[in-house]
Order: sequence, then C-alpha cells, then structure tokens
Amino acid sequence: RIEFDSATEVDLSTRPFRVKTWGNEYLAETLVLSTGATPRHLDIPGETEFTGRGVSYCATCDGHFFQGKDVVVVGGGDSALEEGLFLTRYVNSVKIIHRRDELRAGAILQKRAFNNPKVEFIWDTVPTEIKGDGIVDTITLKNVKTGGTTDLSTEGVFIFIGHIPNTDLYQGQLELDDNGYVLADK
Repeated sequence: RIEFDSATEVDLSTRPFRVKTWGNEYLAETLVLSTGATPRHLDIPGETEFTGRGVSYCATCDGHFFQGKDVVVVGGGDSALEEGLFLTRYVNSVKIIHRRDELRAGAILQKRAFNNPKVEFIWDTVPTEIKGDGIVDTITLKNVKTGGTTDLSTEGVFIFIGHIPNTDLYQGQLELDDNGYVLADK
C-alpha cells in the first residue's frame, strides 16, 4: 500500500517505530529513510520572487525553457559545472559565477568546462541581487576582492551552491555528521 503524505514527527526510541503524518500515525518495525536534500539558497533580494521566473535550482528540469538564451550558473563545485555543461545543449552562453579564483570541481569537469566555447567564468564574485520585470533580466554582482559591483544582463540564474539535508525529523535520534547528513556504516 502506498500512502502519499508527509512525515511530521518520528519516534525512533522504541519498536515499533512511530511515524506521525499530517493525517495519520503509522507503526513500523523497519523504516527506510530517503530524506533527500534541499538546494541551498543565496538568500539575496529577488531570489524568492523570481524562482520559477528565471531562477532555478535544476538545469535538467528547466534547461529547455532557456533555449537560445544567455544564463548564469552560480557555484564552483561538481554540480555547478555538470549543470552548466548540461545547459550548453540549450542556451547561447553560460557564465559561471564563482566566489573564488579557482574551482572545487573535479579536474575532468573543469577541463570540459574550460574547453567549452559556450562557457565563460566570472571569478572572485558573488551575486547580491536578482532583478527583473516579471522575469529575470539582471543579476547584480560584487567582486569580493575589489568590492566593485556590476549589473549583468541575463535571462536565467541557476544556483548550485550545495544542499541542506532534510534530516530535521531525526535530530537527537540518529547520528548525524557535521553537515546534518545521516551517518551510515559500510
């Protein structure tokens, strides 16, 4: 039987385990936790207002909506480069904005990105605001070394700066690492 509901509380202290949802309570001898994670946000003005109107956290989900457009990707890790490279299938150009002067992504991904003519990099820079009139048309950038700001025209902002594990329900009940992920043995 499949139930579509959201867990609101769990008690893992005794068996059977107790799982409360918005509508019911379930008892189980075994639980399989597939918590997933939520994309980390920039928390800058315009981000929330333009989510779904030019701001995205999933290139594979939304890339086709940006056919022939110029977009930016925020981040410098594996996910940012993978998603940025995926976007090159659809867009005219991808500008990767990274707060440092070197990437954290693996060497193979870096090589692919540096060799892709549709990809360019904006180093030592962080976004400070996303602007537009109904849809994204500009992102304000601040250089972390000089403090200077510029407005960059763009039709899409893809944010890949990490994830936050969805493990709040298990705080104090399961062992979590420093980042909040459930620790598991081999």
